[in-house]
Amino acid sequence: MKPIPVSAVVEIVNGELIKGSADLVIEHGAYRLKQIKHKRTIFFTNTKIVNWQSVAAFFPLVIVTEWSYRLREIPDGVTVVKVENMTNAYWQFVEYYRRQFNIPIVAITGTAGKTTTKDMVKHILSNDYEVVATHLSNNSRTELLQNLLRISETTEAAVFETAVGAPGDVLGAGRYFQPSIGVITNIGSHHLNYCKTQEGYIGAKAEMLQIVGKGTLIINADDANTKKINLRAFQGKIIRFGKHNADFLVSSITYTERGMRFILHHQNKQYVVKIPGHGEHQVYNALAALAVVHEIGMPLHRAIAQLATFRKLNKQLQILKGINGSMLIDDTWSITTTSLDAALHVLNKLGQGKKKIAVIGTITDLGSWGYSIHKQAGEIIYKHGVDVLITIGEHASIMASKAQQLGLEADIYSFKNNMLARSLLKKIVDSNTIILIKGDMYSEAIHELAAQLRRGEELA
Repeated sequence: MKPIPVSAVVEIVNGELIKGSADLVIEHGAYRLKQIKHKRTIFFTNTKIVNWQSVAAFFPLVIVTEWSYRLREIPDGVTVVKVENMTNAYWQFVEYYRRQFNIPIVAITGTAGKTTTKDMVKHILSNDYEVVATHLSNNSRTELLQNLLRISETTEAAVFETAVGAPGDVLGAGRYFQPSIGVITNIGSHHLNYCKTQEGYIGAKAEMLQIVGKGTLIINADDANTKKINLRAFQGKIIRFGKHNADFLVSSITYTERGMRFILHHQNKQYVVKIPGHGEHQVYNALAALAVVHEIGMPLHRAIAQLATFRKLNKQLQILKGINGSMLIDDTWSITTTSLDAALHVLNKLGQGKKKIAVIGTITDLGSWGYSIHKQAGEIIYKHGVDVLITIGEHASIMASKAQQLGLEADIYSFKNNMLARSLLKKIVDSNTIILIKGDMYSEAIHELAAQLRRGEELA
């Protein structure tokens, strides 16, 4: 965070300094008590703090509030700025802080690929720019202020994820970040418990057009749901990536021992691109990242060279030695129908000539759509085919039932927990087996099983 003195804060929020020093400099921000983790934090709150001892370790502390404290209630080490409307004061501070930086800011949304694309962009730019980014996939509403305040005087570019849990989430993120470049990686079926319908979910992702304004929008030219977005009113620049009718056009996609290789066609030039990590979805992530950094100003040949040194996150189609000499694909970072489709594609590509086992957990955040989305997942499993299908969790069994109903020629098992799955796998797995384990980072059963299936170092 760029340090700001209390005297400036008083002016920014149109407040009154009730107690404390106008010369104190703040270096962190929070609007929830649990976000206060450092000294010199500015804390926006409408709640009266009674237990000052809970935050005493972080004095000096600055409070911006509507609450009228008596002076004797305020301990030493606490500066209080009183405002008429705390919500207005908060947004005045946020908007002031954002205006301090005239740098490229990238916002990335999508059902799958947000984190990888964001990390690719950060990695490519890091050779030439001081870059800040969303940490891991901490992209919830409660993290937006923290992510904005990662920008400081030395920052030259920023790249943030803008997740959708409900309509309005991308608009909310846009109020913080005001991005000059927006990316939609793809639009599948997810978070329908709040978006209600597939159209509602597409509309929530399409909020990216509003927050980019007259900036640059980078979209997947091959994604069916992205094509449903009405772009006619968009006043900015549109860049498309994909296999067809794209500005960043890809061809000759091949699997290699360490990852993917493809040809990129851009502005009548061809480039050979190599990336770590397997799967065509990784190619799309790379195309989006290359489009972003090129738009910022990095020559493509340098960006491609830097991308080749990128290392993907653990648990994202991570290939390891598994039990009984098998190969294990650990893809337990997250699960949607979009990412399941990609993972099964990789399983079949890498598993040619091997026994292919898919271990799949429940898809979360679906609400009343849970049954139909798990049926879609079963259709995806049937489309790709496996030799053994194991589902873990009550809702995950819907996938197995649907795949079996469609005629999947496989041994199919549905378990409520991981214990029976582990026992079965120990019996049926050998050195000619490849196992895909796919689930959500918040599923304890899936993560325990993945850890039990690991038996060695990363293979690719």
